[in-house]
Amino acid sequence: MNYLAHSFLTFSDGQIVGQFLEDFIPNKDRFSFPKDIQDGITLHRAIDTFTDSHPAIHEAKKVFSPLVRLYSGAFVDVAMDYFVANDFSLNSLNGWKEHSLKVYRVLHQYEIWLPENLKRMLVKMEQDDWLYNYRENQGIQFSMRNVLHKAKYLETDIPVFEAFLQNKNILQQCYNEFFPDLTAHVKGINTLLQLEN
Repeated sequence: MNYLAHSFLTFSDGQIVGQFLEDFIPNKDRFSFPKDIQDGITLHRAIDTFTDSHPAIHEAKKVFSPLVRLYSGAFVDVAMDYFVANDFSLNSLNGWKEHSLKVYRVLHQYEIWLPENLKRMLVKMEQDDWLYNYRENQGIQFSMRNVLHKAKYLETDIPVFEAFLQNKNILQQCYNEFFPDLTAHVKGINTLLQLEN
């Protein structure tokens, strides 16, 4: 799952922050944050573990694996955000806009906890409204291009976005089979986290 899904599958502002921090901090630092941020880090990990083991995600990876092999999961994560952003059973169009603005606002409010590289990314994310624009093909194209540029062993002209467009129906079906299961799993994890408080 990518930034939109991770931020949506939260139950507090602190958890939003933790969901973002997970990709930017060493494991040893995870317990140095307030409990609600730690819970967000835990949720992020639970989401990633569940996602990696789900049969529908294994199917979705087949769309990208001939092109990018072991990096296929990263491109599935980006693709899933497109379907989350266009899932109006989860949120309305206005609701997704409000969600995006809330996430940027919360991250600014908790800026004291953010490492410099996350702060720099937040500026770009907010400027181009990444979260809201995942609903558009061009938003996914932009995000996939970013993944290609960051990957050490991939050429930047690999046609992953074209594969996304050509296999959108297959990926939509994988999303339909996967996301309700993920949502139920995350609610269960959060219930356990609240019992720890």
